[in-house]
Amino acid sequence: MRLAIALLALVLPCAPLLAQEIEPRTYSNTPVDLNFAVAGYGYSEGGVALDPTVPLENAKIDVHGTVLAYVRTFAVGGQSAKFDVSVPHAWLSGTADLAGEPVERRVSGFGDPRLRLSVNLFGAPAKTLQDFRGYQQDLIIGASLLAWVPAGQYDADRLVNIGTNRWALKPELGISKALGRWILELSGGVVFYQDNDEFLGGTREQAPLYSAQAAVIRSFSNGIWASLSGTWYAGGRTTVNGVRKDDLQENSRLGVVVSLPVNRLNSIKLTAHTGVLVRAGSDFDAVSIAWQYRWGGGL
Repeated sequence: MRLAIALLALVLPCAPLLAQEIEPRTYSNTPVDLNFAVAGYGYSEGGVALDPTVPLENAKIDVHGTVLAYVRTFAVGGQSAKFDVSVPHAWLSGTADLAGEPVERRVSGFGDPRLRLSVNLFGAPAKTLQDFRGYQQDLIIGASLLAWVPAGQYDADRLVNIGTNRWALKPELGISKALGRWILELSGGVVFYQDNDEFLGGTREQAPLYSAQAAVIRSFSNGIWASLSGTWYAGGRTTVNGVRKDDLQENSRLGVVVSLPVNRLNSIKLTAHTGVLVRAGSDFDAVSIAWQYRWGGGL
């Protein structure tokens, strides 16, 4: 079912690369009182670090990541809303240059868990699954708040880790406009970072990272949909022990997502994305696959 499998876009394609996700349909309308369980696997290679502002050069890093997630839909003020929680796990290996010296790193562990509350503000009336069948989208306006919890693997004596050892919050606004079988989306947000007081024996601060994403989505028969998305982000310059670093980000990425229903309760999502214009920290390619099972809502 097309409306149910839209929730798959809530899940990260790999480990938590802040503000770099390709996530279409975040603000689509979905029946309330549904539950979703999601399991996914992703692979990234190239100049990727789980914290993209780590000052590495000539990075050749492979990341295998898995994620487990839970999503619940409900009503807020007569509009549809959803809450999701995801827990990633990653295996990282590779080489890079740090301050002109070659370094190597192999590590595995859990990444920072991710919590998000998404609330539609206009155009997405809260409906049960039975009442939803006659709904036709027009214009939807929504907002979300995403939080990364500093509970992932972190070694204060190492530069590259899977967790980030700091809280991060991302408020976002988005709009979604339906034109027949086509949907156009636009969203913008900003990530605010807590200081990391255990960064190689010092303190690491990071300026806010601003992001924008646009997507074109096409629905097909039998609940299949596909999207082409582009994301841009800038900012995020870091300061270590009072010294400002030359690591300002101004990057863009392009991604493709295809969602395929298996039956009325299960679906599969395929994702691929790559860097287009890269200034710092995001010159990598990534692919992923995720499976979703839904229940509740009078199914």
